Amino acid sequence: MFRKTILTAVVVAFAAATASAQDARVEISGTAGWTFSDGVSGDARTVPAVGSFSRVDPNDAFSWGLRLGFNMTPNVEVGFLFAQQSTTLEIGGTSTVELGDLSLRNYHGYAAYNFGDSDATMRPYLLGGLGMTQYGTLSASAGGMQRDIDGASKFSTTWGAGLKLFPSRSFGFRLEGRWTPTYVKSDAAGWWCDPYWGCYVLSDAQYANQFELSAGITLRF
Repeated sequence: MFRKTILTAVVVAFAAATASAQDARVEISGTAGWTFSDGVSGDARTVPAVGSFSRVDPNDAFSWGLRLGFNMTPNVEVGFLFAQQSTTLEIGGTSTVELGDLSLRNYHGYAAYNFGDSDATMRPYLLGGLGMTQYGTLSASAGGMQRDIDGASKFSTTWGAGLKLFPSRSFGFRLEGRWTPTYVKSDAAGWWCDPYWGCYVLSDAQYANQFELSAGITLRF
């Protein structure tokens, strides 16, 4: 009886380990799409014989990305994603002037929830992540002169929803919409006063936004 109980426990443990190994899948994805971008506004600056400018914006452009995900459970996925948008930067106001080419890169760790069974052929999902957006070096042309402007990295979050389609166990397609707001700066927006603690300047945060629509392939193993 004791030996039978031990054997049963071993079989159950082995089955559980096998099921766990089957559920713990790695997903590698490549995507391509189009990103709609905006920038931030500020105090107007006047350039003689050119115009007055109060905004700086990246243009909408083609984007691509890579992603590595680990299914910690049949529904919960964690991973890392990279995306790049190759665009141009322009300043706007009374007129619009294109400054030069710019690369926007996203680096985010993320967590996603995949709906449905792990072996389902259609799996909707929601995604959220933390990381940074990197603005590459800008080679700007103005007034007949060429000038390189150093890039910068800013904290950003990313939020997405999508659908995975798996015609086979190891190969699938991905459709996704993703929004990445990037904190750029804060502007003074007035005063707040408290009878005990005094007065403080209120700030209005400005975010540059990227809205990406993409499609791609996923390899799962």
